[in-house]
Amino acid sequence: MYPYFRMLKELLKFRNAPKLGFFDTHVSHHRIWPWDLDPWMELNNGRTLTIYDLGRIPLANRMGFREVMRANGWGMTVAGNTTRYRRRVKLFDRVEMRTRLIGWDARFIYMEQSMWRQGECTSHLLLRSALVKASAGRAGIVAPSEMAIAFGQDGVSPPLPAWVQAWAEAETHRPWPPEM
Repeated sequence: MYPYFRMLKELLKFRNAPKLGFFDTHVSHHRIWPWDLDPWMELNNGRTLTIYDLGRIPLANRMGFREVMRANGWGMTVAGNTTRYRRRVKLFDRVEMRTRLIGWDARFIYMEQSMWRQGECTSHLLLRSALVKASAGRAGIVAPSEMAIAFGQDGVSPPLPAWVQAWAEAETHRPWPPEM
């Protein structure tokens, strides 16, 4: 089940936090509960992705994303991600999550997130999202540069790190639908 109460807690906790700039990092802290575990008594890989939501949504609120999206009739969807797991996270561990926007290309917005326990990174997520216009007149993907302009930016992304560009390029070669 989706952690709605945890999300509500995060939204309430950061409702009066200072606004974040476009590329600032949102830092939050989370406890690992019994329902987050897999049969090996560590943080479940699928649950890790759900817990990462608890960092992205408050980041978006602190940036003013919700207001801009609502004013423009936009929605946001996850369009892909890759996660690197490096350290086990166990019951009652307290993790620090860091979430930030990296930049964008012609179609997608790229974000990175990481979880840290006692100063050591346990996992790292690269995520791409698409802005979508769902109104009756125009459906489809919204160019991220349009989003940046709505935020008062010049619409030009800072250069994406080479590792992000390489991942995005690799995704263009991945067959869709999958060849079974």
